[in-house]
Amino acid sequence: MRASPRRPRAPRTPASPSRTSSARTRTSPLSSEVPGSRHADSQQRERRAATTASGLVVVDKPIDWTSHDVVARTRRLAGTRKVGHAGTLDPMATGVLVLGVNRATRLLGHVAGADKEYLATIALGATTVTDDAQGDETSVADASAVTADDVLREIAPLTGAIEQVPSAVSAIKVDGKRAYARVRSGEEVQLKARAVTVETFELTGFEPGERAVAHVRVVCSSGTYVRALARDLGRALGVGGHLTSLRRTRVGGFGLDQARTLDQLAESFDMVGLDDAARAAFPGLDLDEDQARDVRFGRALPAVALPAEGPVAMFAPDGSFLALYEAAGAGARPVAVFV
Repeated sequence: MRASPRRPRAPRTPASPSRTSSARTRTSPLSSEVPGSRHADSQQRERRAATTASGLVVVDKPIDWTSHDVVARTRRLAGTRKVGHAGTLDPMATGVLVLGVNRATRLLGHVAGADKEYLATIALGATTVTDDAQGDETSVADASAVTADDVLREIAPLTGAIEQVPSAVSAIKVDGKRAYARVRSGEEVQLKARAVTVETFELTGFEPGERAVAHVRVVCSSGTYVRALARDLGRALGVGGHLTSLRRTRVGGFGLDQARTLDQLAESFDMVGLDDAARAAFPGLDLDEDQARDVRFGRALPAVALPAEGPVAMFAPDGSFLALYEAAGAGARPVAVFV
């Protein structure tokens, strides 16, 4: 599975009753919250009239929040329960979390499959049960002999198309039960290796020492565990390693430059409208009026060549987003129709 090429970033447009944009809705700004300490009065202040607008919200997830925490607060801000996210971020991670509102939730499964970019910090000289700083240490070693050149040498085999064993403390199901639940109950979990693509594994900084620190940038396919890269790098260096910080800087065509904090969204709830979201997330094809009519009815297009593999966004002559299509023989067939 190869990471998809970067696509143009979509501008933010205010949410509204129309399909692609609206006037901003404002509330008084709220102070930062820590999950578990929310009060009913602050929740009540955030509740708004239900929006009928559809679009994507690009959130800069704060540390110690689960992805579900962010979804729950966004539901209050948007005034609708029809909110979901395109790929979980661990509580210790920060950065880009793409949410869908109303009809845009149907895009999320496809957005989740896009390539992702991260900035991460790896501690060398210790392993943990979770492969990150939130787990108990399971081994300790002196990493003072490790150099930046050593790290660069061992990064190379972890780049490209690789087979990666996911972290045992993960949401992957083993015989119907989450792997992390089995680990917490004392079981030993052995997960199977998966094919992933690490397009970029770049050393951006190195701090030598008994517990050396490597700062890295990773661009990878969906399903790649950066925690597992930290674990495998430490193992290859013979000293062990684990992830100490993680910031997601991009999901497909959506980056930190578009992301807003939850407090900013509480002041002004802006969404990327459905048309702009589709252009940013997928390769696009502009149709003529006859083709657009067929697409509105969900018909196959037997003589249309799509510009890329995977889902392609289909646009009417006026620029409005109609559907996602995929290749079928010499033509194309609908994946999801949005009109």
